[in-house]
Amino acid sequence: ETAAWIGLVRTQQYLVGAVEDALREEGLPPLPWYDVLWELDKAPGGNLRLNEIGKRVLLDKYNVTRLVQRLENEGLVKRVPCPQDGRGIFAHITPKGRKLRERMWPVYERAVSERFFSKLGKQYISRLGSMMGRICEDKED
Repeated sequence: ETAAWIGLVRTQQYLVGAVEDALREEGLPPLPWYDVLWELDKAPGGNLRLNEIGKRVLLDKYNVTRLVQRLENEGLVKRVPCPQDGRGIFAHITPKGRKLRERMWPVYERAVSERFFSKLGKQYISRLGSMMGRICEDKED
């Protein structure tokens, strides 16, 4: 059990590092930028509340507000008031943000394919997906 747990954590760290290295080598922003832009890009209307982004991102949930501020400074997102709640703020992906995410994806995908999927057959990938789903099935959103 300990070896399985340590292997899972080390593999996750290795793969995230590989993606980050690939993005850096291509002169692209870091992986958390992609993560936030992806969540916004797939959200209805390109909008999410900041706390929703924090629940959805795969990485570093603790500093979403600062990250969104940096993305806004780069013109990749903009903050807009929530029409239903005057105190609420949405982050909205801009066309520039969508373009950057689209440029980042092939680099991200290639790193994951080379370092992860190429090491597993389709049968193992399917089985792994099922196992991870079992672990997360009782996760609260």
